[in-house]
Amino acid sequence: MPINVLMPALSPTMEKGNLAKWLKKEGDAIKSGDVLAEIETDKATMEVEAIDEGVLAKILVPEGTADVPVNDLIAIIAAEGEDPASVQAGGAPKTASNGAAKPEPQADASAADQNTTPGGGHMSYERINAAPEGAQPSGTPQVGSGGRVFASPLARRIAKQEGVELGAVQGSGPHGRIIARDVQATKASGATKAPAPQAAAEAPKAAAPAPKAAPAGGAPAGLTTDQVKGFFAKDSYEDVPLDGMRKTIAKRLTEAMQVAPHFYLTVDCELDALMTLRETLNASAGKDKDGKPAFKLSVNDFVIKAMGLALTRVPAANAVWAEDRILRFKNAEVGVAVAIDGGLFTPVIRRANEKTLSTISKEMKDFAARARAKKLKPEEYQGGVTSVSNLGMFGIKHFTAVINPPQSSILAVGAGEKRIVVRDGAPAVAQVMTATLSCDHRVLDGALGAELVSAFKGLIENPMGMLV
Repeated sequence: MPINVLMPALSPTMEKGNLAKWLKKEGDAIKSGDVLAEIETDKATMEVEAIDEGVLAKILVPEGTADVPVNDLIAIIAAEGEDPASVQAGGAPKTASNGAAKPEPQADASAADQNTTPGGGHMSYERINAAPEGAQPSGTPQVGSGGRVFASPLARRIAKQEGVELGAVQGSGPHGRIIARDVQATKASGATKAPAPQAAAEAPKAAAPAPKAAPAGGAPAGLTTDQVKGFFAKDSYEDVPLDGMRKTIAKRLTEAMQVAPHFYLTVDCELDALMTLRETLNASAGKDKDGKPAFKLSVNDFVIKAMGLALTRVPAANAVWAEDRILRFKNAEVGVAVAIDGGLFTPVIRRANEKTLSTISKEMKDFAARARAKKLKPEEYQGGVTSVSNLGMFGIKHFTAVINPPQSSILAVGAGEKRIVVRDGAPAVAQVMTATLSCDHRVLDGALGAELVSAFKGLIENPMGMLV
């Protein structure tokens, strides 16, 4: 049986990708584990590996093609014993007779579930017995046996949050699959309930027009492009189209502010003891044959470590919201915002509570370098319980940050600066850093958030506690 190679979903929220480069050509032998192509997502360039063996019979999407929908057919692999030249573009071998081959019944819809990864993405391959008779119209939702409606993980999540029944949504994705913007369009129209069975049976067979796409930011309403342009003279601005990363940032953070009720807690942390310890540790670092130190700790490395330890000392805060429950973690996973041209990444330091400061420092240097080259793997920047966003190097004293779903908090760190403080009833000069914790009120109440940020402050001001 020929094997369809589909555009993979490399993250739970991915809906389209750019086929940057084919690393195999038609006629090449394919082994399991071979890298077939490079796919550009909104965040990174990823390699797609083969999970079956055979011969690459057809490349259906040329390299350089942009915005290829997830699950679209991009190539066909001829399985062992099949003639690559006889494999049709639809996936079925040609027959010797003049008549068309009769398609066998399609696999049960439950087979689609086998292509779903634990993270919500989809595997790259689907084994088929024959070419499908034809794709469903884009306005018709794809329904499997048992009435199951096919929808992306993000679309299902938004539908549940907004109270939209998937049966009421017209899909505009590949083969009628429901994607996020379809749910948002249905919510905006007010038609959130599926039609009754009898009404559905009497509905005309003609497919309804595809719904108008929601704005790139995912907001249910707002000014249109033309309305915004109407406020300004035509020669006063440059029109810059959104790239995939900016669209994703706009969509996810708009959703975060709409869904997660934020509240903010601010503390001032004295840094004198930390700066002294940092200088001592950096001076003690061994050197390699070129005279370079084995490590060089930054203040941010201490902040990451302190946040990881604070989460384990306040275990009720080491948790995230999961629709109808809270997930509480045994170890701390701390994301760190890394700015790049046109956006940012948030790579995650796993088990930050257990790692040494030098290990955290090395990991962050590696993450930052690969983030700027867009070479991070999805599993390196997805997940996490909290994040650290540090704008101190820009001289920012205080700011608040937006929580990055599915995390439940984010720490906004300002610059360390000399300030007047009161010690033993007398004024003194100290180096002070302001930090503000944004909390998701569904997971953290005020007292719990205060306990977490207080634990962080205690570790920053008594940094020896991070070494034992």
